[in-house]
Amino acid sequence: MAIPTSRTDQAAEVKIDMTHCTLCGNCVMVCKDFSLEIIEDKIVFGRNPLFGCIGCGQCEAVCPHDCIRVQGRTLTSDDFFPLPAKEESADYTQLLRLMNHRRSIRDFRDKEVEQEVIDKVLNAAMTAPMGLPPSDVEVLVLQGNDKVRTFSNDVMDYFKSIGWLFSPFMLTMMRPFYGKEMIKLMRGFITPLLSFMAKARKEGKNYLLYDAPVALYFYGTPYCDPADPQIACTYAMLAAESLGLGTCMIGSVGPFIQKGAYKLKKKYGIHPKNQMGLMLIIGYPKLHYKKTIRRSFAKVNRY
Repeated sequence: MAIPTSRTDQAAEVKIDMTHCTLCGNCVMVCKDFSLEIIEDKIVFGRNPLFGCIGCGQCEAVCPHDCIRVQGRTLTSDDFFPLPAKEESADYTQLLRLMNHRRSIRDFRDKEVEQEVIDKVLNAAMTAPMGLPPSDVEVLVLQGNDKVRTFSNDVMDYFKSIGWLFSPFMLTMMRPFYGKEMIKLMRGFITPLLSFMAKARKEGKNYLLYDAPVALYFYGTPYCDPADPQIACTYAMLAAESLGLGTCMIGSVGPFIQKGAYKLKKKYGIHPKNQMGLMLIIGYPKLHYKKTIRRSFAKVNRY
């Protein structure tokens, strides 16, 4: 049995066509599970693998003579395809221009995002690196501003039901557990934000997801690396930007529904034990931006 995920607990299978193998050793070198060895002029399965083949596909990808096939853990032969030529890929300058062009957009035109465009965004997000294959990231697609508004209202109702957790008394009680900085953030940002959004809702305004044409919620199963949903969401954001869409990451949903919110999660098919998620709203921008802003890290520590 290999490392378990929500999708499989079986090891992948590596098949090698020795009639064309030249024993170059690339597959042995690249396999960090130590599942492959060269013994007596043959590629054999390692005697002491670390976990068992996880289906990373590295060995098949580096074989110069196409002698290797990896199957299992959701992989089939159809999942491997040739890399495009290097000159066809975006260079650093092009990539940086795309990233500089991106900014958080919260005002959208009254125009639907085409299904083909949404599929392209999701296909790009699937290429994001994952902690352990196969990916344990799941995605909730809210398509249409009516569905986005309904989800927003459901989340706001849940916020209201747990509002007592953000009372001055509870924040004081929780300070030893959360720490001074988190309590300060909750008092100065989260509590007034929730109050503002609740008031705006009564006025028919949606300041949670801004009635975007599409909202994508990336989250993980209990087996998922906690960073995987955030990375996939970032890939989706950049893909949407490349397709002429405006985007904005919404971080105020995931932390609140990670624990609890079982009725809400059941309604929308979200795993009841989901890992922390991140929401991305996308749509065609209503406004045209002429400037970007130079950003910086808090610190770069060179050792």
